Amino acid sequence: MLAIVIPYFKIDFFEATLLSLDNQTDKRFNVYIGDDASPDDPSLLLEKYKSNFNFTYKRFDENIGSTSLVKQWERCMQMTKDEEWIMVLCDDDVLAENVIAEFYASIDEVNQQKYNVIRYATAVINQHSETISKVYEHPKLEKSTDFLIRKIKGGTRSSLSEFVFRKKVLQEIRFKNLPLAWYSDYLAVLECTYFEYIYTINKALVFFRFSEINITAKKDDVIPKNLAAFHFYYYLLNKKASFFNSEDTDILLFRLEKTFLNNKKSINFWLLFTKLYISKMYFKKYIVFIGKIAQSIKK
Repeated sequence: MLAIVIPYFKIDFFEATLLSLDNQTDKRFNVYIGDDASPDDPSLLLEKYKSNFNFTYKRFDENIGSTSLVKQWERCMQMTKDEEWIMVLCDDDVLAENVIAEFYASIDEVNQQKYNVIRYATAVINQHSETISKVYEHPKLEKSTDFLIRKIKGGTRSSLSEFVFRKKVLQEIRFKNLPLAWYSDYLAVLECTYFEYIYTINKALVFFRFSEINITAKKDDVIPKNLAAFHFYYYLLNKKASFFNSEDTDILLFRLEKTFLNNKKSINFWLLFTKLYISKMYFKKYIVFIGKIAQSIKK
């Protein structure tokens, strides 16, 4: 069985999300809605759908998503029961009507091969639910490391809602608590696959909503996003470098250096950065980078 967890806070597009669940041709799923002390009570909306699909709603007294989205995701996931698979669906994203049907059409193969992460093809919609991007499809089987590098290079897009995780693995690995949960989903995909394969369903779409009110579109949170990016790349290079070849490692190093350059005044960044390069014996790379810093200061 599949659990669909919705960490709820914004009501703006929530009905479209609920409607997409109502429209599923296969209703073998349970929905768990965790209200992060939202100022917008969704009770009237939920009343409309109470007989249409199985859902459990819980309002939390404390808003924690404003300080840790990951902690909000986790307490919402704790609402689930004995489902084997879990999807964390954002409260403004939308599922095509065959998403659940295609999940069950693929699940035997997924279980036989013991894949832990399933991914759907995606498209981007705007605040009017108009599609504003191409359809992003993926190889049926793709190493999660290859996916990350492809994403870094701009070859694809990705967001949390399109992934389905084997629940027991996600509960063991857990989402890393990065600022704004920025990169927390990518890291979960890497670690839940054990840096091996993602299984893709291209016959169904998850629609990611790009609007002024979601984190992706916001421009006033550059500092926490940069901090999350630094710790993401640092963690991979420090703890998981063996899963990447030399070319990919250089790409990760470049991204780490870029985040560092965006916050050169951070003493903690300096210490971590220097420690990493020395421990990995990147002496030449370190000298070259110090040269970049000097040029940057000169400018």
